[in-house]
Amino acid sequence: MDSDRIIELMPDELRELLARTREKRFALIDVRQPEEYAVAHIPGATLRPLMELEEHLFDLPADRDLIFYCNAGPRSAIAAALAAEAELSDLPIYNLVGGMLAWDGHKISDFPRVQIFDQARGLPDMLMTAMNLEKGAFRYYRTILKRFTALPFRPVIEHLSRAEEAHARMIYALWQPDQATPPPFEALFDDLPGDILEGGATLTDALDHLQALPSDNGIHILELSLSIEYRAYDLYRSLAERTADAHTRDNLLTIAQAEKSHMRQLQQALADSVKTAP
Repeated sequence: MDSDRIIELMPDELRELLARTREKRFALIDVRQPEEYAVAHIPGATLRPLMELEEHLFDLPADRDLIFYCNAGPRSAIAAALAAEAELSDLPIYNLVGGMLAWDGHKISDFPRVQIFDQARGLPDMLMTAMNLEKGAFRYYRTILKRFTALPFRPVIEHLSRAEEAHARMIYALWQPDQATPPPFEALFDDLPGDILEGGATLTDALDHLQALPSDNGIHILELSLSIEYRAYDLYRSLAERTADAHTRDNLLTIAQAEKSHMRQLQQALADSVKTAP
């Protein structure tokens, strides 16, 4: 991800940018679903749902600054990253922090980031950290299943919880050969604290954040989950790029591809939930 090219804007900064920039110099892009756009949107915004954006990236104007927003931030962060990675132009790419919720004046609290991979550490240590991240995501999804028993997208969450354990098994297979007496995977996975999520948030903070979310058809849960999966994809891509061993790099890229699939599943669940929301 070429994240260095993405400029994050707070709502007041976006208002100032829109006020001082000529209309033909920027494209304001809403990446939510049509139903969300119809309820409320920033004046002048063009609707390009994230579900469709990836297939039509090169339809975006290359001669204008691109400004993306969604409901709370995760979907537009993905859209901005896709646009940056596609290298459509050298012009700025912006993402509205907090999305429409922040634009409308709602308080947006984001959980803190922590340092995940220390480049000075060896690969076995980084792989152990990656397994702990997967355990954290596994615990996160299992908590959703326990707390919210009537979610319409429950099968998606169940699938993701199983996938996190499967990813941990893949990482274990990469970690095991460098260990003198490695414990069985089941024992190791059971002992891992899983106190940090793939995206860098502590599990406690993420669960507290989850508990405070409205239960409006699970849309906010999906937003938060999408944010976590997006950051997981970014982390595994980054880790793969600085791994010299080709076999390990290929496996990490396979996990990154799976995280991308998870994002698509969550995007579809989000689109379905928006359609059925009262």
